Amino acid sequence: MEVRSHTPAGSPLLAELLRVHDWLRRDLRQCQEIARATREGAAAVRVREQVRELETSGPLWRLRANCLQYCALVHSHHRLEDDVLFPAMRRYAPELGKLVDRLERDHREVAALLDRVTTAAEALTGPRPDDVRARLAAALDRLAEHLLEHLELEEKTLAPVLIKHQLRPEDLMRR
Repeated sequence: MEVRSHTPAGSPLLAELLRVHDWLRRDLRQCQEIARATREGAAAVRVREQVRELETSGPLWRLRANCLQYCALVHSHHRLEDDVLFPAMRRYAPELGKLVDRLERDHREVAALLDRVTTAAEALTGPRPDDVRARLAAALDRLAEHLLEHLELEEKTLAPVLIKHQLRPEDLMRR
């Protein structure tokens, strides 16, 4: 998927949201490919090469050089949405309250899934690497399944409000 570079309907905030979501999707797909290779018994040297490729292939991975840092980045992105974007959505579109509640619940579920990925990634150097590989691959698959669905729902439902009100990131900081 290409990173979207245009500003949809003049909404800089929506453009920023879409850009970050596109980065998350792209890097998550690459994580899934590494997970598949890992599950299938790829040589550790090859897995390390693929991770190094991720570290140099995109903006997120240049900033966050490994899986653990990627998880921290998603946590941070969701905290910002929880603290700034969602309260603004409640102000600008109170009718979306139940949807925002769901998105906040999704964030908690994604946080738990990210914690599973982190735990498995940290255990890769420990005993029983085959068990750890399987756990990491399963955790990454579950994360991808839930996070991709969440990103799509968030974009689809919040875009109309962001466009209607022509919201910019700095607008959300005003309370």
